Amino acid sequence: MEVEPLSNGNSAAAAVPNAAAAAIAAAAAAAPSSKLTQLTESLKLEHQFLRVPFEHYKKTIRANHRAAEKEISAAVASVSEAADDGDLSPDAAVQRLNSLVSRLQGLKRKLEEGSRTEHLQAQRCRARLDHLESADMDNLSEWNNTRLKRILVDYMLRMSYYDTAIKLVESSNIPDLVDIDVFNEAKKVIDALQIKEVAPALAWCADNKSRLKKSKSKLEFQLRLQEFIELVRAENNLQAITYARKYLAPWGATHMKELQRVTATLAFKSSTECATYKVLFEPKQWDYLVEQFKQEFCRLYGMTFEPLLNIYLQAGLSALKTPFCYEDDCTKEDPLSQESFRKLAQPLPYSKQHHSKLVCYITKELMDTENPPLVLPNGYVYSTKALEEMAKKNNGKITCPRTGLVCNYTDVVKAYIS
Repeated sequence: MEVEPLSNGNSAAAAVPNAAAAAIAAAAAAAPSSKLTQLTESLKLEHQFLRVPFEHYKKTIRANHRAAEKEISAAVASVSEAADDGDLSPDAAVQRLNSLVSRLQGLKRKLEEGSRTEHLQAQRCRARLDHLESADMDNLSEWNNTRLKRILVDYMLRMSYYDTAIKLVESSNIPDLVDIDVFNEAKKVIDALQIKEVAPALAWCADNKSRLKKSKSKLEFQLRLQEFIELVRAENNLQAITYARKYLAPWGATHMKELQRVTATLAFKSSTECATYKVLFEPKQWDYLVEQFKQEFCRLYGMTFEPLLNIYLQAGLSALKTPFCYEDDCTKEDPLSQESFRKLAQPLPYSKQHHSKLVCYITKELMDTENPPLVLPNGYVYSTKALEEMAKKNNGKITCPRTGLVCNYTDVVKAYIS
């Protein structure tokens, strides 16, 4: 199905929320009542899935609109200037008209190229809506598998594993369901910042100036400060002062304290041992700029700051996290016995347990009134089912799997849970 490009980005603003709601409703209607809530709640988590391509679509429309307005205004001004020039010779008039025709032909090519880009991005939005609408109980396993691949690609792109992400997309045939082109835009800026170049980042700020201003972003200001610091580091003081007058002075009304601190580096220089100014010359300032750009980029496209994989994992870990998970004898079957998961769960609260649960070390089954816990002479507790099976196989003898103690089954004592 083809989707006609919308007239402008703002008029399209309500399209995605309404379409997403329709997709959720359609999928919910197709699901059995027993799975209705689970599927509906799952689809509600797909906000970023629709928001990112839609924001990219709007950005392209605005850029094409600005470019067209600029070229048309220049063409109209050229015509007006020629019309007002009464002394224009026929040859000069023909030359101007030829120049105007050439310019308009160039505008036509740009508009056609822009229209194709808009059409492809609209098709991507449609493909994602169709994907959400396709979710039902008949293909839920396959649909969830595709979602897992999308989440993994999102994580890889955020962690700069671009080649691996592209291979997964190609092998899974999900190019319309991921945002590789959007992350490639960010990659160019991040790569430049990592080699201490701010020009691509400043160009990105200029392209998104109105939206960054609306969100009160300080990214451009921080980039300008860093460029000033680099001039001071190179001891180009006169050039640094000229740069400050041109690019930093306009920020004085809102960021005077930061400006005063940075401009003072002209007196302290990069070799200073004064902690207040020494930190401004440290390499970690570039890492800070990379992180700040990532945050502004995610905010601009409506992405979560954390990778989706982390968010989904934390949702599961929040139900598993207990104080016991951080003890040395935590069972290896518990995900939180691994350091990487512990780090991910660090900011999460402990799960609320209304009642204690005892799980047998041997069978991993719940110990309750049907399978009561038994206490060995050494104090270790196991389930009745596990110890009975062990006693039957060993002529009434029981061996503690953790200490090696051997005793008779008649030596164990039943424990009562209050």
